Amino acid sequence: MTRGDGTQVDCKVFYHDKCFDGACSASLFTRFHRECIGTAKDFSYFGLVHRAGALFDEKEFIDGENAIVDFKYSPSPKVTWWFDHHLSAFLTPEDEADFRRGQANGSQTMRKFFDPDYTSCTSWIAHIAETKFGMNVAPLAELIQWADIVDGAKYESASAAVEMAEPAMKLTMVIESATDCALVPRLIPLFTQMSLEDVLAEPFVQELLGPLMERHRAAIALIRERSRCEGGVITFDITDQPTEGYNKFIPYYLHPEGVYNVGLSKSSFRVKVSVGTNPWTTRPMSELINLAAICERYGGGGHARVGAISFPVDREDEARKATAEIVAELRG
Repeated sequence: MTRGDGTQVDCKVFYHDKCFDGACSASLFTRFHRECIGTAKDFSYFGLVHRAGALFDEKEFIDGENAIVDFKYSPSPKVTWWFDHHLSAFLTPEDEADFRRGQANGSQTMRKFFDPDYTSCTSWIAHIAETKFGMNVAPLAELIQWADIVDGAKYESASAAVEMAEPAMKLTMVIESATDCALVPRLIPLFTQMSLEDVLAEPFVQELLGPLMERHRAAIALIRERSRCEGGVITFDITDQPTEGYNKFIPYYLHPEGVYNVGLSKSSFRVKVSVGTNPWTTRPMSELINLAAICERYGGGGHARVGAISFPVDREDEARKATAEIVAELRG
């Protein structure tokens, strides 16, 4: 956006925090905006997380441009860009109606984009940037490919997902475990400037990697101890071991026979019910349950094969009740 006097303004990018695809989306959007739009002087980044209650603070939106990537829709008139690919992209029917109006009257057709059929938001932004704005996305092929692999759980095996030989997998762990709010904004610009291997080699990333790998191994041991698989559903409860994140494929690594996974965990700001489908299940796709639809009933959301619900830290009983109901439904 350029002001009336011709000066450029800042652009603030709101992205799905603690998420590899969220960080990649923010990076690709930034490069797209610089190459194809060119109206922003500086970019800043703000991570958004799914939590109980309001997801957006209107005061965080700036007077320049505001972009939301890989996260739910906001009807705020201050939001100038929006890209998402989640089935549960809209908090309310009114939000969806607001988006549809902007598409129908043409006012937002070149600024707000939604398609739940895309595996990652990164690949969705790349598609729009290339087809509607003429951007050459070929130099970003590695980033786009790995965003699809990570967000779509397209690993060749549970071992590949949990043993994490690839740089993208280690970077995913760094992002999902970040406790310093400045870490991911520091990583975001690098993703479209260098290879993932070179990003991983950055000293500030390497100094985090050793302790995180130790935590990863501890998480495998904890979930091995706590998890069980009955009726095709893997369950575990680690709320007494507060964590800011763990590798979501560990349950399938430990219980390859499981079709679904329902895990209960706790962090500093929420109690989380994580619901997923085993990416390597042999059950026919037509027989799998839409997990986003289940999570939406409890105020959560996600994709057809993976979703989550957030409860306030003081409402653990409600989270536990929801977990029991979901497990019963999936086993049924």
